[in-house]
Amino acid sequence: MDVAALPGLAPQALARALALPAECYTDAALAAVERRQVFGRGWQFVAHANEVPDPGSFLATEMAGLPVVLLRNEAGELRAFHNVCRHRAGPVAQGRGCARRLRCVYHGWSYGLDGQLRSATEMDGAEDFDPQTVRLPELSLATWQGLVFLSEQPEVPLAAVVEGMDERFGSRRLDHYRHHRQVRYRLACNWKVYVDNYLEGYHVPHLHPGLNRLLDYRSYITETRPWHSYQYSPMESATLYGDGDALYYYLWPNTMLNSLPDRLQTNRVLPRGIDHCEVVFDYYYPADPADPAAQQRCAADVAF
Repeated sequence: MDVAALPGLAPQALARALALPAECYTDAALAAVERRQVFGRGWQFVAHANEVPDPGSFLATEMAGLPVVLLRNEAGELRAFHNVCRHRAGPVAQGRGCARRLRCVYHGWSYGLDGQLRSATEMDGAEDFDPQTVRLPELSLATWQGLVFLSEQPEVPLAAVVEGMDERFGSRRLDHYRHHRQVRYRLACNWKVYVDNYLEGYHVPHLHPGLNRLLDYRSYITETRPWHSYQYSPMESATLYGDGDALYYYLWPNTMLNSLPDRLQTNRVLPRGIDHCEVVFDYYYPADPADPAAQQRCAADVAF
């Protein structure tokens, strides 16, 4: 597919608006371009800073197919590295935990919390091998209200992506939230189909009767910025979430933030080939995850 031949994407009058060509959702060459130019240059949400609370805390996760490890070093600083040993590409971290070193399960090579190789088993005396030159590749890292975003080669600072969002979130103080649960869904569609669906509320009255009862669809608005879109609705029912507003943000390229009073649900859309994707839902609340009332609320949100 000749990407340069795509029609211009400048804003058009609604009467002249066109959908993207079907090839944008099916072409393998374009998917390769997306991997480099979209996912390689965008900021991707991976976790909340409170998920790695102490020095040595780590979390193994991914950025749209790239294995990464998020950690807090000895100084309490957040760092992120490729979760790929420089020897034979085994993982240096699995799941979550706390450790002074990252150790590859394949051949036992270990790395410090700065990404530097510390030991390589049975490599003493190997010619032309200098452990000081071996490091895990590091990723750009930035945070917004406690949410951690990573990028391989960021096109713009994260501040440009979230510009204007602080005033909308007001006193919600997402930096105080705690992680409660993660749910994953596999979908038989290109990742952009999920994004397309998220970007419009047009379908809400027809496909989401429960959500439609919760929101005031007559007041539903959508605004776009260069790097994010914003959807907003007052809430008509306080039964489940209390009084307040529903805020829905899409952050380029693959992050969604769904915020209601005392609740944040994040969505990450991860390509799994051209015609499949995985959507990762994470649920965050101000309350302690061990609180029975918070557990009940989270279960109700997951089932909603």
